[in-house]
Amino acid sequence: MKQLKMMLLFLAVSGTFSVLAQEKLTLEEVLLKTKENNKTLKISENEMRIAQEKHKEVKSNLLPKIQATGDYKYFFDLPTQLMPAKAFNPQAPDWQFKAAQFGVPHNINANVQLVVPLFNPQLYTNIKTTKIASELSRLKYNKTEEQVLYDVSNLYYNAQVIKSQLNFLNGNIQNTQKLLDNLKLLKKQGMVKGTDVDKIDLQLQQLNTNYEQARSNFDQVLDALKFYMGIPLDTSIDITEIETIKDENISYEKEKTLDFKMAKVKTRLLDNEIKSLKRSRLPSLSFLASYGITGYGYDEKPHDFLDFYTVSFIGAKLSIPIFNGTVTSKKIKQKKYELENSKLQLELVADKKAMEIKSARAKKDVNFAKMNETKNQVKLAQKIYNQTILEQKNGLASLTDIIMADNNLRQAQQNFLQAQIDYLKAVLELKKISGNLK
Repeated sequence: MKQLKMMLLFLAVSGTFSVLAQEKLTLEEVLLKTKENNKTLKISENEMRIAQEKHKEVKSNLLPKIQATGDYKYFFDLPTQLMPAKAFNPQAPDWQFKAAQFGVPHNINANVQLVVPLFNPQLYTNIKTTKIASELSRLKYNKTEEQVLYDVSNLYYNAQVIKSQLNFLNGNIQNTQKLLDNLKLLKKQGMVKGTDVDKIDLQLQQLNTNYEQARSNFDQVLDALKFYMGIPLDTSIDITEIETIKDENISYEKEKTLDFKMAKVKTRLLDNEIKSLKRSRLPSLSFLASYGITGYGYDEKPHDFLDFYTVSFIGAKLSIPIFNGTVTSKKIKQKKYELENSKLQLELVADKKAMEIKSARAKKDVNFAKMNETKNQVKLAQKIYNQTILEQKNGLASLTDIIMADNNLRQAQQNFLQAQIDYLKAVLELKKISGNLK
């Protein structure tokens, strides 16, 4: 049975990896797997849960507390007390005392005590404080998640652009190979020089080198994606190609951004801490109840004995803080300054976000226009290259014209790829700033 379970587990894992290898993962699928397995997110999630448990811990102080204690003591020398000598001799002077030992050698005590908080204003404020702190830890988790998703999306877009670059290079290599084959035939016929063939051969080698470099970059980006996704690096995966990119209309509300939410929660937290300090000056009241047994024993024959006596009481404990050296007032003043800074920080975040949004929108629009322009330039450069090849076959264009047309085509392709990634990154940055990334 154990071997069967291990085999089923191996098949399940292998099946999962084979699916990853066979299918082209979309960005949504990569992000979903990242949310499930990313270790950074798991650490942040545990920190959020720690804050939640701290809130529950403080809240549990409202519950009654029951404590049981017990002890046993054997006295080799019984405690000694000084008694006024008048207790034994009324004629003795006031300054005269007589030493006397009290008790028995064996002492046993067992007690159960109940404490019920009835009124503790600071405790209620502390409960609210930890609740706000728990909310802040959740926002910090969301902030971490946002950053991880941003990094993964950025890597995915890089991989898509490199994949497009590989497709361009592959097409360029095929075209250059065809040109090289034609030139070799023309050389045999004595129509072109050997240096012309060497020039195109060098260009083909450079293209192959660029292709291998791009392929290596692509594999490195995929490895980084696997790391974020939490899957083994030897797993074979692939991604989708870049589809037609359309301009996105991204909304913005300052209340949606995590930075604004976090600054707002920090302000609430400081305000509540001030209330907690002020309420620490108020009295607190608790109900007490205790039940215990005390045992006394004597072990000298023939008068040995062990007797038990019960002791119990109920009562109330009132604690009134009177003066603590102005420590509380100094802490309140410090927190007030912190609160003032937090409110200024809140305004600063709102103003900064508005400025960043305006800048990011302009950058997105510029890069979108640039992407469309470079796309048209690629089409035009490809058209010029094809026409130059035809003219060369008809003896109307030189090899220099072909090399120039090929260089222009590759430069246009590179500009288009760079414009694509600039636009995708601008959209990604705008989504992050405006709180729309998730």
